[in-house]
Amino acid sequence: MNHHTLPPLGLVLCTGFLVPWLLMRARWAQQVPRLALAVWAVSGALFAGCAALLPAQLILSSDAGHRLSDALFLLRLPPAERLVELTAREYTALGTALAVLAVPAAGFARALLRARRQRRRHAETLRLVGRYDPGLGATVLEHERPAVYCLPGRARRVVVSSGALTALTPPQLHAALAHERAHITGRHHLLVAAAESFSAVFPYLPLARHGGTAVPLLLEMTADDRALRRCSRDALATALYALASGRAPREAFAAGGPSAALRMRRILTPQAAGHPVLRALLTIATAGLAAAPLIIACCSFPN
Repeated sequence: MNHHTLPPLGLVLCTGFLVPWLLMRARWAQQVPRLALAVWAVSGALFAGCAALLPAQLILSSDAGHRLSDALFLLRLPPAERLVELTAREYTALGTALAVLAVPAAGFARALLRARRQRRRHAETLRLVGRYDPGLGATVLEHERPAVYCLPGRARRVVVSSGALTALTPPQLHAALAHERAHITGRHHLLVAAAESFSAVFPYLPLARHGGTAVPLLLEMTADDRALRRCSRDALATALYALASGRAPREAFAAGGPSAALRMRRILTPQAAGHPVLRALLTIATAGLAAAPLIIACCSFPN
């Protein structure tokens, strides 16, 4: 067997199984959700890339696999004229790698298009039954149940039910609107689509299975943290309490929802996120853990 399969195989096992196991047990993930989201995203990208590289290395000869590993390790692309001189085996390896990469890429594009169609249909409904309030900068929907949610993407808008206007105080309403606008400005729908499509493509993979539930929750916490720059903790927590029973379309982000109780506890009992040096060490340690098999294998390659 081509020994150059060891680096991608090691990274596949590390990012697909070990990293999610560690992340699900890491207390710092909810303290610094943006850092945890970055680790989930990098792990997913590394897994997809190495899953595509692994069959290519199995097809290539040892010499070709060595050249490919050196190029990847040095982040050096081959010259354009070299691509024209590839052998039939190298073309097969390249086609196989691209085909493997195309599977999650197609799933991501499909998830984006499906969610976009749903948001467009819902936005058309809102234009018929809702009214825009310039003072709030949101669309008001007549419904007795308190709810605040947003439609991200091209059809971006924040929606507030008439029940929420009655139930929430002005500071609470301001906090809920700030939370929803954080989702829109942060383009959180892209990460949700990536997590959902990854879970659909790799349903039994721990990285995809756990990421599909962890990423949406971390995005809600990220929006909470951004909203807290504009409002008090009490205002946001009580707004979440009032909106916990509210409903929103599946393609939207809701201020309340099932995670409201957990997020309320997090907001009202804040924990120190740690010194910036500690955050950097956590990031370096996680990245080093993921890259260790690649570094060890590359150092053992013969010249």
